[in-house]
Amino acid sequence: MKLKDINIAVIRIEGTNCEQESYDAFKRLGANPEFVHLKQLLNIDCNIDEVRNILDYHCLMIPGGFSAGDYIRAGAIFAARMKSQLQAQLKEFISQDRPILGVCNGFQVLTELGLLPGFEEIIRPVPDACLYLNDSNRFECRPTLLKHENRGTCVFTSNIPKNDIRLIPSAHAEGKLLFPLEKQEQYLKTLEENDQIVFRYVDPEGTYAGYPWNPNGSPMNIAGICNPQGTVFGMMPHPERTYHKHQHPDWTATGLGGNIGDGRAIFESVLAYISKKF
Repeated sequence: MKLKDINIAVIRIEGTNCEQESYDAFKRLGANPEFVHLKQLLNIDCNIDEVRNILDYHCLMIPGGFSAGDYIRAGAIFAARMKSQLQAQLKEFISQDRPILGVCNGFQVLTELGLLPGFEEIIRPVPDACLYLNDSNRFECRPTLLKHENRGTCVFTSNIPKNDIRLIPSAHAEGKLLFPLEKQEQYLKTLEENDQIVFRYVDPEGTYAGYPWNPNGSPMNIAGICNPQGTVFGMMPHPERTYHKHQHPDWTATGLGGNIGDGRAIFESVLAYISKKF
């Protein structure tokens, strides 16, 4: 499939942000992204020509922000509205190995939907995970260093060498990945065994470290995970914010280096996957 024929839905509702940067990342690489409001997928308050179907897209992206004000829990309302009417379509979408990316608030939505970690079912009726309050109990906005630890499962990081360290900024108040306490040790072990851990927070020496390098206190320094098939991927840091090297905070000291930012490979990887798959 040619890049220009790859349709990407950047899904938004009230309170989402970074959708423009996400759209631009796909557009600059030659794909065909589209802003799609959730109401268009639910056929609510839309003209007939505005209605959209998830299965018309090759990839879905849920961007960051504070959807629906993050009331109840971050991402919970967005997820509930999707799950209420789109559950069957989402299951079909994923069963066809079509990829879904959730960044920051999008990651929170994917866990609330029951799509991640995705151990036994495509969509769990009750979530197996949540993104909880940062240990600092405050919003953390800072550059974060991520070590790529996936061994090849995740279709969103196939262009990133294993153990490569990338600067991708974080900006969240609820980024601590948690599982039911009685299952947390088992789930973390399963994530490792299934090659579902994609990124971990590290310090400049590449060592797992606590705050501020791990901005939220997530166990095992986890910054991003995928489902067992590698097609549903959630991460707290924002790759769309370092698409260009001049978006890096250290570019004046290190130079532009071709002006390719550390986050660009996320978008390149999934487009390469779609091009070969469909």
